[in-house]
Amino acid sequence: MRTVGNRAAAVLCGATARVASESGGKATGMPGAAKLAQLVERQEPLTFRFADDGLVPNHPRWPMIVYRGAVMLPDDVNPASVFEDLFSTNGWGDSWRNGIYDYVHYHSRIHEVLGIARGTAEVRFGGDRGEVLTVKAGDVAILPAGTGHHRLSSSADLLVVGAYPPFGTYDLCTRREQHAEALRTIPKVARPEKDPVYGSEGPLLSVWQEG
Repeated sequence: MRTVGNRAAAVLCGATARVASESGGKATGMPGAAKLAQLVERQEPLTFRFADDGLVPNHPRWPMIVYRGAVMLPDDVNPASVFEDLFSTNGWGDSWRNGIYDYVHYHSRIHEVLGIARGTAEVRFGGDRGEVLTVKAGDVAILPAGTGHHRLSSSADLLVVGAYPPFGTYDLCTRREQHAEALRTIPKVARPEKDPVYGSEGPLLSVWQEG
């Protein structure tokens, strides 16, 4: 585990210990700013609202956002670097490369973005009463604080890049005893200033309405 500022980076959110080997090759295949802009495809957001199920609170106001095929990943780029650079450009940092835990969990003090850099996975979002989505390379999911998620299955080559807004504290919630406190902390996590994919003009800013 590595510590960044006041929060533990989301290496904890991965299903397997691939971080060291994957992040070691970041120097190759990195897109420049112009190339990065060309790799982003404007997609309409898919939104998903999930109810509190007693274990997973989910978010009381804001839906999960999914962009299908938002990022093109040609063979001449490092797909993880593309997502890292894109998220960082839009103010989402503390990035990690890994998978997704295979048990239900959520983060009560911070929002999270997941970019699928390689492979495919079936992920249940929203807790046991939520929805199962198949995600594949190029897809992006933006999870407001409190959103449950866990991997049901995946291809052997699955690689996910996660990142976070510049505020909030990383936590990992899995137990029913954490539910009451999570209900108090989730609404206090502020809306990000930028969409992690589309920046200051991104759909997140209208989909996640304040007030």
